Amino acid sequence: MRTRPVRPCTLIAIPIAAAAFLCACSGTEEPAALEIAVSFDESLSAEALDGRVLLLLSTDDDDEPRMQVTAGLKAVQIFGVDVLGLAPGAEAVFDASVFGYPMESLGELPPKVYSVQAVLHRYETFERSDGHTVKLPMDRGEGQKWSKAPGNLYSTPRKLRIDPGQKTRIKISLDQEIEPIELPEDTKYVKHVKVGSPRLSEFWGRPMHLGAHVLLPEGFDEHPEARYPLVLFHGHFPADFGGFRTEPPDPDLECEDSERFQVECYNRIQEQEAYDFYQAWTGPDFPRMLIVEIQHANPYYDDSYAVNSENLGPYGDAITHELVPYLEEQFRGIGEGWARFLYGGSTGGWEALAAQVFYPDDYNGCFAACPDPIDFREYTLVDLYEDDNAYFDEGPFRRLERPAHRDSLGRVQATVRDYNHMELALGTRGRSGDQYDIWEAVYSPVGDDGYPKRIWDKRTGEIDRDVAEHWRESYDLRHILERDWARLGPKLEGKIHIYCGDMDNYYLNNAVYLMEDFLESTTDPHYGGEVDYGDRAEHCWNGDHENGNHISRLRYNTMYVPKILRRIEESAPPGADLTSWRY
Repeated sequence: MRTRPVRPCTLIAIPIAAAAFLCACSGTEEPAALEIAVSFDESLSAEALDGRVLLLLSTDDDDEPRMQVTAGLKAVQIFGVDVLGLAPGAEAVFDASVFGYPMESLGELPPKVYSVQAVLHRYETFERSDGHTVKLPMDRGEGQKWSKAPGNLYSTPRKLRIDPGQKTRIKISLDQEIEPIELPEDTKYVKHVKVGSPRLSEFWGRPMHLGAHVLLPEGFDEHPEARYPLVLFHGHFPADFGGFRTEPPDPDLECEDSERFQVECYNRIQEQEAYDFYQAWTGPDFPRMLIVEIQHANPYYDDSYAVNSENLGPYGDAITHELVPYLEEQFRGIGEGWARFLYGGSTGGWEALAAQVFYPDDYNGCFAACPDPIDFREYTLVDLYEDDNAYFDEGPFRRLERPAHRDSLGRVQATVRDYNHMELALGTRGRSGDQYDIWEAVYSPVGDDGYPKRIWDKRTGEIDRDVAEHWRESYDLRHILERDWARLGPKLEGKIHIYCGDMDNYYLNNAVYLMEDFLESTTDPHYGGEVDYGDRAEHCWNGDHENGNHISRLRYNTMYVPKILRRIEESAPPGADLTSWRY
């Protein structure tokens, strides 16, 4: 970001380096090269704002550029600059020095007409209990999606010819603000809960909350004497309880195909599956339980990974020791560890396994599908303990870029560098709200600046061995189980169940193989659970050998509740309540 000696001028701090400043000016002198200047006026905000200004360029007119951001071949162009105290009328200026993805510089863009849009992702100031003051985007009910976050400012997309070879200054005005999220209403079966968390509020230095969508069993009101087992269905931020529909599919629903699954009218299939689950849930033979999807979005991501973290705070304790007991009290849960269970897929799969490992007495079984890396020797395809660079496999005379995403036939669609450079364009210091940054925020120690220490250099991919060692001892689930099996084994016998497709898109099956090797070798006791793989199955296979992913991913509840019932019958302690909820 270069400074132009034009007045009047407002200084805007760039958090990339404490001494760096953007001179945001409204002068009219001819620029030395192409510049794009973004501003807003007092009609949107009379106050100066902190955050990150994103500049997005697309050649696809089917949707707004802010809704098209992805990594790989279909990536749209992203540039970003941090702003501190950006006043109305002041400008955030993009020139060839600003880092971007997939082109790293504005000067590399091919001259052509683009659909251009800018967004200001707003940050707030947090004064944490660890003594650090940080600027981060608070979740505002959207699940940490900057493109949909209420209060963010954005511009109406414009068709503009961009030619880096011309000495041109293009001005873009942020002219709209994203509206608040409409909250779901309670129904007979689904109740919505939001509770303050003393632990998280103390850590973040402001009131913090946890939310939950609770699916009540059939007959809940008619059986006030019943006490129920509770299941945490972990996953990404749920706007409402998903996959549950009390009405048949809409016959007038416009058909939408699934590009991922190559299935026609997939939205109709989803509605039918949701209605089928409702019919099973209310049927005479379905086990009566509480199923809970929780909301724990935070300033870094759409959920917390359900563990305690130096950067995110004590989310593990808050969920297990604050939220779960509250839900059990409100909705007549049994309230004992033998009657609590965990399942989920992908992020939710990691969370289910991690919560079972870190709170072995509080839960009686986890069913972890396609979990995020559970052994950091296969952190996707990176060995954090042996590799020097995350982005490349190195040889004596050449290097190969390391894949990060494939299809079921192994065709590479994005690389580790793709994802990380996209995130770096979206946000510095781990603030992209995306996948690699949240792993870093959860697993890393706090840096001197109050933000997560980098596991690797985001530009080059060079791995930090000291940070990797912290990850190993604190969050490498296979390593922790092996290290602590003498203590954990007796508490986890029969509780661990892991499922993964052997062609997982993110190569997550590789870490599952390493976990399986350890679990199958355990003695005194043997782990006594299950590890299973889906042949040629992609992300996120969850143990169903009868149906494709497009169906099985919609049936977590009907797949795992019967397994939970068997676990209860096998392991409930003497005198346990096995009858009040079996009506």
